[in-house]
Amino acid sequence: MEKEVLIEKINTVLSEEFEVDAAEFTPDADIKETLQLDSLSLVDMVALIDAEFGVKIKGTELVQVKTFGALYDFVHERM
Repeated sequence: MEKEVLIEKINTVLSEEFEVDAAEFTPDADIKETLQLDSLSLVDMVALIDAEFGVKIKGTELVQVKTFGALYDFVHERM
């Protein structure tokens, strides 16, 4: 999957799930702040990424995925 298509799909899925305008998802934007995630919502996001894209994010990897840009790269590299 091309990265631009993947980014669009990730944005759509996260926007619908967390009811946040995808226009706020810039590569440098903090995921937790933008989506207003607490620890339970963060688990939901990880499960959603796994279900939609077949990419598992381990706890140790999650600390490295702080921005949308990092999330896009992470998912793209593992698909």
